[in-house]
Amino acid sequence: MEETIYIRMRHRVQIRPHDTVYLRDVAQIIADEKIFKQLQQLPVYQENEQDHNIIIIDVMKVIERITEITHHLEVQTIGPAQTIVEVIHKKKGVSIPFFILIWCLLFFGAALAIMYFHEDVAMRETQQRLYTIITGKVVEKPLLFQIPYSFGLGLGMVLFFNHVFRKRLNEEPSPLEVEMFNYQQDLDRYVSLTENKESMKRIDDD
Repeated sequence: MEETIYIRMRHRVQIRPHDTVYLRDVAQIIADEKIFKQLQQLPVYQENEQDHNIIIIDVMKVIERITEITHHLEVQTIGPAQTIVEVIHKKKGVSIPFFILIWCLLFFGAALAIMYFHEDVAMRETQQRLYTIITGKVVEKPLLFQIPYSFGLGLGMVLFFNHVFRKRLNEEPSPLEVEMFNYQQDLDRYVSLTENKESMKRIDDD
């Protein structure tokens, strides 16, 4: 009776330049103890200088490598068909002037966006009119509304993004994190299709 190996390809892994990618790095493995350690140490790819920062390892290549050493075993795959391997090069230090420039750009850009929105919807005139309706007095600066509104605006942004500096308020992801996750999923799907040469075949290919 044939023994069965079960493998589940990981979604994304990170390696350093010139690293050897082993089967244990790109897949979860369920196999008999006699072959399990050998499968874990099975090399499936060697990163080289011709590679870019993204490498796609297809499950068919993995099965091919497994069958080279175990002809009598059946391989069953579960989950995704590719693993995205990201080559992490040495990170450069953060440039303080560049950081300050980006911080100022984001700060003043957000401030201008809020002011333009308030001007567009006539927020000041609305608050003046509400103050007049409630108190019967006409004032140019209805601080009774403007001060609580300002604090509420800041508190609302904190609750919306679900963070106070680096501290998360609760386990629920913020809308920004959800959008970033969706963007990463779309990016990974695009990379899997375009970088994986086995996923498409052209007329001129041999």
